[in-house]
Amino acid sequence: MSRIGKSPVAVPAKVKVTVTGKSVAAEGPKGKLLLTLPRLTAASVTGTNVNVTRESETAEAKSMHGLARALINNMVKGVSDGFQKKLEINGVGFKANVQGASLNLALGYSHPIVYPIPTGIKVTVEENTKLTVEGADKELVGRVAAEVRSYYPPEPYKGKGVKYAGEKIIRKEGKTVQ
Repeated sequence: MSRIGKSPVAVPAKVKVTVTGKSVAAEGPKGKLLLTLPRLTAASVTGTNVNVTRESETAEAKSMHGLARALINNMVKGVSDGFQKKLEINGVGFKANVQGASLNLALGYSHPIVYPIPTGIKVTVEENTKLTVEGADKELVGRVAAEVRSYYPPEPYKGKGVKYAGEKIIRKEGKTVQ
């Protein structure tokens, strides 16, 4: 049996989880999320726990069992506490600001980069160089942070670019004159 899949997902008092057929809905203070269960899995709510079961003992069913449990756990955690990713911008003249529903980035190109912020995501900017991406959906928070980072990933010579907070950039030595 899947070690992850067999443990039940504890549901906090402030979160409401409903299972109808192959869909799981979670609602809490941070928002609402809906999930369609992977194939070969089923879920049920018993008291304050959500249990995930599988239809067979094949390798695929076992992997889907753990996946379904992890996705439901992320949903419950997201609607109760939320997820966040922090980004840092390094470079002379590199900055960011939020205007309405879009993120404006000045990353050394000849034009500003305007990134439309998806619904369900909150982006805050501090000191023009520190971004915080917050939301209830873990996958969407990670995707938004990765897309913003992809506009100018950190380069190894001067360390300029957009990086995750705490990310180590391995620096290279530049060319030397002989």
